[in-house]
Amino acid sequence: MNFAKLLTPQAVKVLSSTNSKKRLITELGDLAQSIYGLESAKVVEALLAREALGPTGVGRGVALPHARIEGLEEVSGLFVLLEKPVDFGSVDRLPVDITFALFAPVNAGVEHLKALALVSRTLRDASICAKLRANHSADTLYTILTEAEAVKAA
Repeated sequence: MNFAKLLTPQAVKVLSSTNSKKRLITELGDLAQSIYGLESAKVVEALLAREALGPTGVGRGVALPHARIEGLEEVSGLFVLLEKPVDFGSVDRLPVDITFALFAPVNAGVEHLKALALVSRTLRDASICAKLRANHSADTLYTILTEAEAVKAA
């Protein structure tokens, strides 16, 4: 599992007008529809159902919302950098400005877990998060994510 497989350059966005967790989840649904052809309402419903189990804000300004989506054929992701952090109910109570949403097929099993582990491990690295926060170009953000993995592998 690697970032180039999880993300396309089009699945990396910088959002400036998001002002709440619910609005962010709605925007993730809209992006999933436009990029992956998923039904926005179903994505939002699945993400909200997962959030009801416990917030996916993992701390230090990072959230990893994820859900299994009916009809999806492979694990896919969206990376969103928020210009204005939002309250996400994170474990450390800090607002979130880095969001990596993962969508998995209903029967994804181990692939979903591998993807979640990769994203979590990468976004736990303070230097990578600092680079992401310092750049507001989607192309640069994509490069940081895909190169971070290559550097760790070397």
